[in-house]
Amino acid sequence: MYVERAPEYLDLMAEVGGDRILSILQADLKEHSGEYIHWDRLRRHPKPDGLNHREWWLGLKMNRQQLYRELPLLDAEGENFVYTVPDVVFEGLHHVDQRCSGEIAMEDVVTADDQARQHYLVNSLMEEAIRSSQLEGATTSRQAAKALLRSGREPKDRSERMILNNYRALQFMREGIGEMLSPEAVLELQRILTEGTLDNPDAAGRLQRPEEDRIAVFDRNDGELLHRPPPAEQLPDRLQALCNFANEDDSERFIHPVIRAIVLHFWLGFDHPFEDGNGRTARALFYWYMRTHGYWLVEYLSISSILRKAPSKYTRAYLYTETDSRDTTYFIVYQLEVIQRAIDELHAYLRKRAKEVRAVERLIEGSPDFNHRQLALLGNAVREPDATYSFNSHAACHRVTHETARTDLRALVDKGLLEPHRQGRKYLFTPAPNLPELLKDAA
Repeated sequence: MYVERAPEYLDLMAEVGGDRILSILQADLKEHSGEYIHWDRLRRHPKPDGLNHREWWLGLKMNRQQLYRELPLLDAEGENFVYTVPDVVFEGLHHVDQRCSGEIAMEDVVTADDQARQHYLVNSLMEEAIRSSQLEGATTSRQAAKALLRSGREPKDRSERMILNNYRALQFMREGIGEMLSPEAVLELQRILTEGTLDNPDAAGRLQRPEEDRIAVFDRNDGELLHRPPPAEQLPDRLQALCNFANEDDSERFIHPVIRAIVLHFWLGFDHPFEDGNGRTARALFYWYMRTHGYWLVEYLSISSILRKAPSKYTRAYLYTETDSRDTTYFIVYQLEVIQRAIDELHAYLRKRAKEVRAVERLIEGSPDFNHRQLALLGNAVREPDATYSFNSHAACHRVTHETARTDLRALVDKGLLEPHRQGRKYLFTPAPNLPELLKDAA
């Protein structure tokens, strides 16, 4: 994947000279078509009248230079990364603020009650665990991976282990890190992600060491070197600096929390401090920061499902930053687009799901094949596919005898709508995995 390095600002200033700089300033150049364009693309576009491409690029860079803000992230030589907030970033931040935090109108399949929300959260964590692992090379299908996570069985191969590890790491991200990030928490997160999947098991849960061959990033298609991370000697200090940035109070340096979360994602990916699991750790840190700063809807998104559809764009967002004077705006713009697409996909899924639920409820409403107690249970089971029922719970809910409850549930088992599970001396019942389709067929 080739990205042409952008001409350096100071070199262009010396090359162009004073008279031409005045002409460039008078041209009143703006970002191309409202986007934050990199030199590698700009050089292929028709140039403005009276300017060549290098002068056009210098004009854009002069505008950007005035707006740059430094980040505490440094490259290997100690130079700061920067970012700016052009209109496209302002628009993206506004979109995320509106749709990922506060009180948001959502389909009732998510907001109905705690059990329904828990079901969708678990499904979302599963989806992200699967897609994030597939992005890094896991080959298990989505259907097989979900069956693995639901069953609780031990994984059969490395791909299944990656997915199970990723799911456990996302749970640790939610419950184990807390409000403040520490190097120990990042190391534990990576350990959970890579346990049982590394050729060198000793590399799980620790940074790379100076005496080891430093990991690098290569193009999967042609083997081209894409990124050589900072040397291992710098990694302990860099990890501490990353945690300091995550824990920084806004009174010290205000950075919009969504930008800060995206920078954490970029930072861990740029440092690439681990033998494996860097991308998955980076994305988990993004989720952690967004969750702890009020963006609750992000827990229901799978950004990896978007990234996996076009992995080259994800890589290119890193390369644009590295090949244009450490300007992180490219990565911020891209990640905001990813978040917005993930939100749109979630809403589309929820609308479809709510429509299916209502359609099934209309089909079975008043059906002569079921009594009112069974209809109530089936309606609940369609809305909450992870619900569990027992003879006692059904009897208590409808104030009937144990024998009546037994007859109700056994009849639903016989129709294939509930699945029985023995737990000690008791039976528990769960909805059939394809319950909505079975009810449609029955109707």
